[in-house]
Amino acid sequence: MKTNLFKIIVLLFPLIVLAQSPKQKEVTHQTQTWVSLNSVTKFSEHWGIAADVHLRTNDFFQDNNFFFLRGGIAYIPNSKFSFTGGYAHMWLAPKNPTWSTFSDENRIYQQVQMNTKSGNVSILQRLRNEQRWQEKIVNDAETGENRFTDRVRYLISVTIPVFKKKTAPSLVVSDELLIQFGKENVYNTFDQNRFFVGIKQSINPKLSFDFGYMNVYQQRITGYQYDMNHTLRLFFYLNTSLKSKKSTVQPVPGASGHD
Repeated sequence: MKTNLFKIIVLLFPLIVLAQSPKQKEVTHQTQTWVSLNSVTKFSEHWGIAADVHLRTNDFFQDNNFFFLRGGIAYIPNSKFSFTGGYAHMWLAPKNPTWSTFSDENRIYQQVQMNTKSGNVSILQRLRNEQRWQEKIVNDAETGENRFTDRVRYLISVTIPVFKKKTAPSLVVSDELLIQFGKENVYNTFDQNRFFVGIKQSINPKLSFDFGYMNVYQQRITGYQYDMNHTLRLFFYLNTSLKSKKSTVQPVPGASGHD
């Protein structure tokens, strides 16, 4: 009896191990275009309104990926630090090409940003925390249910002057790591990583832009599926003030996929 039981265990053990092993990693490569306008408007010496709008598409504006709006109140104690909190909303297009129902995401966020310099190199660091309520879509229909996650993001962006002429474009290199937590977040604590390299150019004292390549590497909820998004990014930054004194707040140089 014991001998037969041992033989059965030996025969079944490989099948049990295979059944418990994670599925093989799958990576889907995509091309995207991401355009946004990011603004900060100061209404007093230390306070301002932060607002931005984003559009991300697949295959050079052929298919929608998401629309995104974000707004908040910024406290700017000096030229090095800013603290911002507010609300954002996303309309996320379905990944299934036969579906048409967009998923709504409501988001509350808090962030601290620090601007420093090392010689003539500008360094921006940002820590952002987001509470996200993502609508569940089943069979191309709204369910009225949400998936909650708390996401932490760390961004570092370096702007390097390449030319002596101040009006010439600068080199920008940045990276942002995003991790998330939540009861339903089982397989993908790592959410995504965003690497960007490009140029930054001022149009006038209030308006500038950066343009270049962003690689967005994102893990899906399944845990074994990943998206490798090769993204052409164009972000505009607008700094204005309702006061006569020139604003000293620095624009946010990176946002957010799934922003």
